Amino acid sequence: MFDSLSEKLDSVFKRLRGHGTLSESNISDGLREVRMALLEADVHFKVVKQFVADIKERAMGQEVMASLTPGQQVIKIVNDELARLMGGRHEGLSLAGTHPVPIMMVGLQGSGKTTTTGKLAVMLRKQGRKPYLVPADVYRPAAIDQLRKIGVQLDVPVFESRTDMNPVDICQKARVAAHKAGCDTVLIDTAGRLHIDAELMDELKAIKAAVSPSDILLVADAMTGQDAVNMAKSFDDALDIGGVVLTKMDGDARGGAALSIKSITGKPIKFVGVGEKLNDFEAFHPDRMASRILGMGDVLTMIEKAQSVVDAKQAEEYQKKLRKNQFTLEDFRNQMTQVRKMGSLTDLLGMIPGFGKLKQMKGMEVDESELTRIEAIINSMTPQERRQHQIINGSRRRRIALGSGTTVQDVNSLLKNYTQVMKMMKKFTKGNMRGLGRGMPPMGR
Repeated sequence: MFDSLSEKLDSVFKRLRGHGTLSESNISDGLREVRMALLEADVHFKVVKQFVADIKERAMGQEVMASLTPGQQVIKIVNDELARLMGGRHEGLSLAGTHPVPIMMVGLQGSGKTTTTGKLAVMLRKQGRKPYLVPADVYRPAAIDQLRKIGVQLDVPVFESRTDMNPVDICQKARVAAHKAGCDTVLIDTAGRLHIDAELMDELKAIKAAVSPSDILLVADAMTGQDAVNMAKSFDDALDIGGVVLTKMDGDARGGAALSIKSITGKPIKFVGVGEKLNDFEAFHPDRMASRILGMGDVLTMIEKAQSVVDAKQAEEYQKKLRKNQFTLEDFRNQMTQVRKMGSLTDLLGMIPGFGKLKQMKGMEVDESELTRIEAIINSMTPQERRQHQIINGSRRRRIALGSGTTVQDVNSLLKNYTQVMKMMKKFTKGNMRGLGRGMPPMGR
């Protein structure tokens, strides 16, 4: 996400950093390009106008002109203003009220509302809450079936809605059923339309009046750009929404909706969908997102992702094995599986400060299929081979290659790289690089 905007802003800042001192002229030239980059990213023109004016006012002030590194100071200002533009700080889900608290999920058809309801259930359960799913879209039997399947997949209870039931009745009865089931949060997947109409809004207003939701989340497709912003304003005018969930952020290289919604509607983006899996869901932090846009990474989100998938005891055990040179191919495969649960490696590497710019310069791309190939090779080994790689001779390598759909060269390459890493770790633990082995963080953390 934001790849296109990041690239353009980086080229502007590179020129600004090249000046020993900044004048009103070269600041204006730089801001003209910033304006064009934002407009090309499909940011609302009123938002762009105010944003550039705010930066110019600060950039012409003492904090830049008196600075030893004026180019860096301008980048800091842009970073601050980007974060402010998107809301300044993360605003979480409002869960105040008597249990079970209802949360309404609203939005147009095709925005990813039903899947997002499941993703939110996953996040809430990680936080120790007990969600209850309610399919209230009686006009699309497929939506009811989809939410039921998600409920089965997650082992989360789902209300037994039928297409002949009234949506308001469904929501009222579901809250009673959720209370009996011992759940504390009711997630209501409401009906959508291809376009906003009075009938849809009247139904949503009736549900809101009946259940008094603690929060209303509008689910919007980030790839629709300004259409998403206009739609957010319409829903907010009718329902006074609590916040927005932007879906398909992984497919939106421009990011116009993310940069415009807060300014136009006054309502924050609370979460973003960054993939198709039910774990591909993140809290939206404006300050972290601003850093990502400017190629400064997002280490905090990466750490949070790691903590959510890594077993601390297992990580400690792996660390001990590494020190004793007992880290097997089986351990390596298990570690790789945990890392892949964190999401796309390209996205993860983009959270490392400086890597985004490096990727743009060198055209670097992470080949995810290579990881799949490595996993297939290790899975084709016997348990004994995974624990004792030394026994893998020529005939075993041919069998492993055949079983994994790879070549003997692929198997050789994996074993060679593995043994080289283990030799290096052995040197560290023997003290050739004193303290480095002990100071290394465990794999997966």
